[in-house]
Amino acid sequence: MIPVIDMEDSIAIRGNARRSRRGQTITNFHHYRVEIFFEVVDLIIQEMNNRFSEVSTELLSCIACLDPKSSFSQFNVQKLLRLADLYPEDFSSNDYLYLESQLRNYIYNVQRDPQFPEVGDLGSLAQQMVKTGKNTVFPLVYRLIQLALVLPVVTASVERVFSAMNIVKTDLRNKMGDEWMNDCLVVYIEKDIFATIENEQILQRFQWMKTRRMQLPPLRYSSATTTNTSSVNQ
Repeated sequence: MIPVIDMEDSIAIRGNARRSRRGQTITNFHHYRVEIFFEVVDLIIQEMNNRFSEVSTELLSCIACLDPKSSFSQFNVQKLLRLADLYPEDFSSNDYLYLESQLRNYIYNVQRDPQFPEVGDLGSLAQQMVKTGKNTVFPLVYRLIQLALVLPVVTASVERVFSAMNIVKTDLRNKMGDEWMNDCLVVYIEKDIFATIENEQILQRFQWMKTRRMQLPPLRYSSATTTNTSSVNQ
């Protein structure tokens, strides 16, 4: 049988010897609510603030307004206008003139279209807009949806590059030039592409870069490799 704590019972204050000696007490409810639950929430909020900058948090809040769930209940024109402000390279001054009216016409249209209530995510929303031709009727809104869809991919790609940089540029290589480091990063990050290239081709390519006193060891498939390398050099 699991014992059930009476939340109104009093307990001695923990972690403070002076106050404990004075006989001060608190209830179980106060202990679990204030000293445990609130403490955990504060730690989570602090970690989120450290993880996401103010701009990133605002960006996520704006993107959430495009969520089609519950008949576009989170749709907010002002926040979506702010989202366009965060992408000045993708929206011209003329686009801003028409964006607000296009957003209002868009939400009025899709909330009354029977083909959209079943849409549950941004990816499905983009597909449905293309299917119904609304991507051409509301091109600026569709552009916002496209930007929202590529953001997670871009963020993951940037994090992957920085992770690779920490691996490639170790303490032993901390003096390498930017060009050399970029070359190393390309090979490391695009490993799937470079895995398709035979080592023999790389050796032959290196040998042909300039005249060398010492020749590299014979290749295993000399005739086929030489032919492939010659075509690459051409």
